[in-house]
This record gives sequence, C-alpha cells and structure tokens, in this order.
Amino acid sequence: MRMLRVPVGIVALVSTVAGCSGGGEGATASGEMPSAITLFSVTDKTGPLSYAGTSQLEGIELAIAEINDQKYLGDSTVVLESRDAAGEAQTAASQVTEATVNPQVAAILGTVTSSQSIAVAPLAQAAKIPIVFTQSGSEGVLVGEYTYRATAPMATYYEQAGEYLQSEGVKTLGILYNSANPTLTELSERTIPGMADRFGYAVTSASGVQNTTQDFTAPIGKILDGNPDGIAIMMNGAQNATAVAQLRQAGFDGTLVTHTGSGAGNLTPAGPAGAGMTWPTDFTYHGTNPATQEFVEAYRAKYEGDNPNNYAAEGYDAAWMIAHAIDKSGGASRDDIQNGLQQLVAEGFTGAEGDVTFDGNDMRVKGALVQWNGTEEVLLSEK
Repeated sequence: MRMLRVPVGIVALVSTVAGCSGGGEGATASGEMPSAITLFSVTDKTGPLSYAGTSQLEGIELAIAEINDQKYLGDSTVVLESRDAAGEAQTAASQVTEATVNPQVAAILGTVTSSQSIAVAPLAQAAKIPIVFTQSGSEGVLVGEYTYRATAPMATYYEQAGEYLQSEGVKTLGILYNSANPTLTELSERTIPGMADRFGYAVTSASGVQNTTQDFTAPIGKILDGNPDGIAIMMNGAQNATAVAQLRQAGFDGTLVTHTGSGAGNLTPAGPAGAGMTWPTDFTYHGTNPATQEFVEAYRAKYEGDNPNNYAAEGYDAAWMIAHAIDKSGGASRDDIQNGLQQLVAEGFTGAEGDVTFDGNDMRVKGALVQWNGTEEVLLSEK
C-alpha cells in the first residue's frame, strides 16, 4: 500500500491507492507501470493562437516536472512528446493520428481551439485513447467517454458578465465578435443574447468579423449607430486590443465586457484605452484558493517571476488529471488511465483552477470577474 502524494499546487481528493489492485470501487488495473509513461501534446506553439498554446504548454511542463520531482508515480517518470499544430485543424488531426498509432503513447493532452478539437476528438475516441482538451468550448468536442475537457465552457460562468452589465446600469448592448471562432460565435449569438432579459439589457446590434480583420471601423460604426450603453468585444487574442483602441478612438466611453482571450497580456498594447474591459474567467492569479496560490508560486519560480494566465492553469490541471488517473487505477495503460479519469470526474478535485467538478467529462468551476485597469488585470469578485 502506498500513500498518495499531494503535489505542490494541487490537492487531490484521494487518500490511498492499493498497489495494482485499483484506486477505487469498480476500477480495474493492468498493473502496468513502465519506467517511462509517454504523454503526447498537440497545441499551438506558433500562429495566431500561440498565446494560448504556449501558455498551456508551460502549465503542462510545470505539472510534469512536479510529478517527476515528487515521484508521484513511484519509479515511473512522465515523458512528454510535444507537437505544434500551428493553428491548423488538418495538422492537428495528423499529429493526433500519430499519437493514436504509437503504442507508447498513454494519453493525449489536446488542442486549445474548437476547430482543431472538433477535428481530432473523433480520432482519439475511435482509437480509445484518453484525450484531455483545454479551451475548445464548442459543441462537438466531447464526443465520447474517452474525450475530456479541463476548461469549463465560458457559457457556464459567463453570467457574471451579465451581473456586471446590470450593476453598471447597461440597458442596450452592442456585440463585436470574431465569427470564425466557434466559441466566440456561440457566446455572441446565443449566450449573451440569451441572458438579456434576466439582466435587463437589449442587444441593439451584433457584427461579426474574421480572424484577419484589423480595421474595425465599419463594424464599430454600425454598432455605434444604435447608441448602446455597453459593448461586448469578443475577439481572438490581440484583436481585442486593436478593437478596443479603435472603439475608444471612435468616441465610445461606455461599459465594456469581453472574454478570457483578453487576458494573457493581450490588452497590453491597448494600455489605458483598454481600461475598464471586464470579463469572467475560470482562473486568475489573484484567486484566493490556497491551491491556486500554490500553483502561482510554483509557476513564478519556474518562469522567472511571470504570473500565470488561465491557459497555463488549464494545461497544468489537465496534466495532473492524467497523473491522478494513473494513481487511482494503479496502472498506466490507456485503459487504466480511462478508468482512473472516470473516477476522477465523478469525485472532482482541487487544482490550479480551484475547486473543480464535472458534468459528465466536462469541467465546471465557479469562476471570477476581472478587469483591465490600463496596466494590469485586477480582481473584481470571486464566486
């Protein structure tokens, strides 16, 4: 019998694991604990969403370093093979196929964009290899029991933006969004309009743009024709800074809401023009959960004092999910990891994102509300 080790930055809701007999009721274990356990990462290291992918990878690498340094899995060492999808769904699909046919790969740490994740999820499911996605909030990602998401879909906690709009007295709202991004399209066309009656506002105009759009003059003009009290800016990464700067230049000084893509330093180029941009998030380094702060300290120690963003926290929790699954099931085969993950999602755990639960294989968190003050992200409230 070996005791479960509690890692820095994460508190597992387990107590003991019995050698090769399985880590919980109903689990079966192969007893296969090789000296090296290979995980396979497919993410965006380059391209327009590299800000998310590179941060996710940093979180994964920090988790693996902790797992190995603490000998969390005994004499077994976790090894990471990492690939760059570069924003391309076809590339991601090819790389995931590479992982599925390699018998040494025990599990996959998945892509960060819905378009890629929708393409690769059926491949992992068909091969019966566990894959844990981050971000990827659209429908069509969780297609079976082997597919998991270590990011709560924004729609599940975005009501905090509605509460903020109500507190600011917003009665009319315009929406500027990236219509090439499935998650942002869902938020802009369904979630935000769907909250309108509950929080006392009406959507006066919604304008969609593409990934390559940098001149927002025309859609901004259309939205401002409706004279809204507030505007939701729902863009990819750096587009958010460009859009808010142009919006302020056009004379708008009302309430602004956005989404987690405005984090990760993406509003820095906007500076004071972006002040007041407010969004709900699944993670903030200001979070008060002790496990969150342990993760923040570990991240700063590894990455030269930098503060982690939500993408890093999600990658960290995704990697620890797999480690916990191995520990629970008592083996590191694909079937063992699947058995352990099923136990984990049934119980929940506490990690970098705080207290985590699941709806099926889909993560849920309480979330927090943050705001850009022109210089940095600040915490407004926590659930």
